Amino acid sequence: MTNGSITFWIVIAAASAAFGALYGILFHEGPAVLGVTYGTCIGVLAIAYERGALFPRYTTCLRRLPSLAYFAAAELSLLLVIVGGMSATGLMVRALGLTDKSLAELVTPRPQAVLYAMAVSALLIGVLRVRDLIGSRTFTNLILGRYHRPRSEERIFLFLDLVGSTTYAEKHGDFAAQELLKEVFETIAEPIRRHRGQIDDYIGDQVIISWPLMQGVERARCIDCVFAIRRMLRDDRDRWTKRFGLVPELRAALHGGSVVTAEIGVDRHKIAYFGDVMNATARLEGLCRETKRSVLVSEAVLSRIPLLPDGIAAETLGQYALRGRSGAMVVHALAERRRLAVVGEVVGRPPQERGAEASHRFS
Repeated sequence: MTNGSITFWIVIAAASAAFGALYGILFHEGPAVLGVTYGTCIGVLAIAYERGALFPRYTTCLRRLPSLAYFAAAELSLLLVIVGGMSATGLMVRALGLTDKSLAELVTPRPQAVLYAMAVSALLIGVLRVRDLIGSRTFTNLILGRYHRPRSEERIFLFLDLVGSTTYAEKHGDFAAQELLKEVFETIAEPIRRHRGQIDDYIGDQVIISWPLMQGVERARCIDCVFAIRRMLRDDRDRWTKRFGLVPELRAALHGGSVVTAEIGVDRHKIAYFGDVMNATARLEGLCRETKRSVLVSEAVLSRIPLLPDGIAAETLGQYALRGRSGAMVVHALAERRRLAVVGEVVGRPPQERGAEASHRFS
């Protein structure tokens, strides 16, 4: 449930309506329809402002202020949004004939109503910030207690690693490197959401993304996500070069299988995955350097995908013994077809038909 999704705003509207109805009950403000109307309109406006959907340039400028100045300006701005929202809602209520109160009463917010709206807005904003901090799906799973008891699941994992981040930090400093990572992570969030991926963790310059296995292999969604990210970074090369002096490149490794998923922690809770799949995916990402390939995928994942996305070709690299694992793993490299010099290409066939015929080399 992302900030821009219909579901997100439906949930916000429903929660705001409930608090509006509660206000009417607590303060004896008449018909419930009035409380619901006011609550819905004011709640949606307040969250739209806080999320940057309302006055986006203004909220962007606010975030550049020092912490104390930002806090004061943001709270004052929220107060103005709430007061303005109350007056506008009063005009709407009057136009719809939902009450016989005078126009002056409807457009002049009562102090207790403003304080109540500020308190409810602070509560909703606080909950949403916790949700942003740990991720929407993790937040939902923690609230529902889905992983209170460990569960076995089939999942696909994608490890993404920013190439050259250490060198960039050595040359430009840690703050500049953090700005680069922040910008990259913000940019790749959209294609990850679009392909229904779940960002599970950030570890230094690495991002860990996962899908339930069937969801990830459906329409080769996990593979399509990797190349959507790469295309997005590449297509905006002028902006990246102008701001950072480089175009970000990501190494990617895809692997999947059975993991144990559980809620862990005492003072800080999180959803964690346990099993060989996580270690193997990390080792596979490290293998990108050795093989000089940008995108690697295990046979365990590729064999479940009947058709590769248009324009993507596979190259079988053979078996590799990954550090820390007793058995060997069959590894494939993926790349956009236009970047391949193909010999005996067999693209788009089921994985079992590729075999030795799928012999590709990078130009």
